Amino acid sequence: MPSNTTNAYIQKDLQFSAKNYHPLPIVLSRGEGIWVYDVEGQKYLDCLSAYSALSHGHVHPKILQALTTQAQRLTLTSRAFHNDQMGNFLEKLCKLCQMEMALPMNTGAEAVETAIKAARKWGYQIKGVPPNQAHILACTNNFHGRTTTIISFSSEPQYKEGFGPFTPGFELIEFGNLQQLQNAITPNTVAFLTEPIQGEGGIILPPQGFLQQAKKLCRQHNVLFMLDEIQTGLGRTGKMFAFQHEEDAKPDVLILGKALGGGVYPVSAVLASKEILGVFQPGDHGSTFGGNPLAAAVASAALDVLLEEKLVENSQKMGQYLLEQLQKINSPHIQEIRGKGLFVAIEIKTTSGPARPFCEKLKDLGILCKETHQQVIRLAPPLIIQKPEIKLIVEKIQTVLQEK
Repeated sequence: MPSNTTNAYIQKDLQFSAKNYHPLPIVLSRGEGIWVYDVEGQKYLDCLSAYSALSHGHVHPKILQALTTQAQRLTLTSRAFHNDQMGNFLEKLCKLCQMEMALPMNTGAEAVETAIKAARKWGYQIKGVPPNQAHILACTNNFHGRTTTIISFSSEPQYKEGFGPFTPGFELIEFGNLQQLQNAITPNTVAFLTEPIQGEGGIILPPQGFLQQAKKLCRQHNVLFMLDEIQTGLGRTGKMFAFQHEEDAKPDVLILGKALGGGVYPVSAVLASKEILGVFQPGDHGSTFGGNPLAAAVASAALDVLLEEKLVENSQKMGQYLLEQLQKINSPHIQEIRGKGLFVAIEIKTTSGPARPFCEKLKDLGILCKETHQQVIRLAPPLIIQKPEIKLIVEKIQTVLQEK
């Protein structure tokens, strides 16, 4: 049970905050590396990483230094003027992604909206789709954000309830179903948008080869292949990008966010060719904060840390070890264990009840994780994690999952 101090903070939140989240009853006040501490001084291992935004760990010294140094020089100019940080950051990002051009934004949802607008305008200007007829395909069980347009193509009823009318122009196919994708493409289809692994949906992996074949289909029909790697990108799955688990699956449009900000600042970006992003002209699209010098300095440092500390390689190695150890657990509650890199799901049998009580018990044992889609415990610790901490996670999970 929360103590009086913890309860006081929670009550203040409940009094003044809209009830759009259902957090675990814990109040965090400090973080370092893979560890966080609550207001009582209790220590916890962070296995959520703010939904992959904290891949570098909490308050990474190099990223924090970039933040504080830049904050003392120049924080914001708007895009009414150039700044001395954005160009160098975007050059570094484009080279890493092997893309020609990038458009910086702030949040993942903004980046998805940007990609949708780019795809539609490309469809009209380059492909020759009749005005206002652009058709975009996405997948069931998707999660791309919470804006009105994005929830318009969600298959989750709660995300849509009470928020209509919805934006037209979208159609859903079953995630991983190539035949449905092929059947759904029309002459007016401008893009297919998907996550390479569905994160919020429960760490759902498509059949091997789906991304490669989906790209091939898009090529055949002159449709943009757009990948939302907001959660999966920048090392989370054991590759720099999740699409790299397959041959020739590089997207036409790559959407990044979360870990791009190093866990200290919201930064997102859409990357594509000059032909695609070249459809934007001054006044077409923008953001007061997008590409600001503080964001650019932080994101540039975050990319440096990712490479210098070999976090992608560590994600692959530690993720494989985590999966191997979890699969040794003999529990009546486990339906399935799946994942790639440090992006792992433990699916709980419906007969054992929802996943949340298991997450609450893990919290009491010093492991912080969160349920998704009722039955799934999502594990996504910072990419800096090492074997001793993996062993600790598995030991505590085993304790909880072997209880009657």
